[in-house]
Amino acid sequence: MGKIFCIIGKSSSGKDTIFKKLVKEKDLNLKPVISYTTRPIRQNEKQGIEYNFIDEEMLRQYEETGKIIEKREYKTINGTWSYCTIDDGQIDLKEQAFYLLIVTLEAYESLRSYFGPEQVVPFYITVDDGVRLERALKREKKQEVPNYDELCRRFLADSIDFNTKRLQDCGIVKRYRNEKLKECMNRIKLDISRVIKTTIYP
Repeated sequence: MGKIFCIIGKSSSGKDTIFKKLVKEKDLNLKPVISYTTRPIRQNEKQGIEYNFIDEEMLRQYEETGKIIEKREYKTINGTWSYCTIDDGQIDLKEQAFYLLIVTLEAYESLRSYFGPEQVVPFYITVDDGVRLERALKREKKQEVPNYDELCRRFLADSIDFNTKRLQDCGIVKRYRNEKLKECMNRIKLDISRVIKTTIYP
């Protein structure tokens, strides 16, 4: 059986950067799982890289065919956006393969229910809130039409979504601080390597 490694964290904690760097680690040989979303694509994002960008009609088709593993909806300043993981053949745990994806706590819980808790391994990324806000502002300024209202909504929502009790209820205790990316990456790589070795050589 394979494993699913989940990158979890608040907005602008560095999840995308860590995800991309881990995928490039050939010795880990992680298979990236790309989630789906109905939100508009941002500048510098590419279809099938950060997300699979779909419209509401396509999302309905996936729902009607029972392909949705987990789905979340967010009421934003610009309307309701959906994010989801779809059973589209990207994950096959019958093989001894190791997968990597970025998820929310809600999605993490759904994946555990769908695939089994032993197959899903969390990596919770943390960063000082001040640093996160600076990063978020810097990224938003690069957009053709910056959406500061949505940035603020996301930032405040994270405080609720990632409160200590919620993390404990999800069984997430270990944290990976991302003030220094290289050090954070080394810790994550080491722990992923340990899980892979114990899975292959129990």
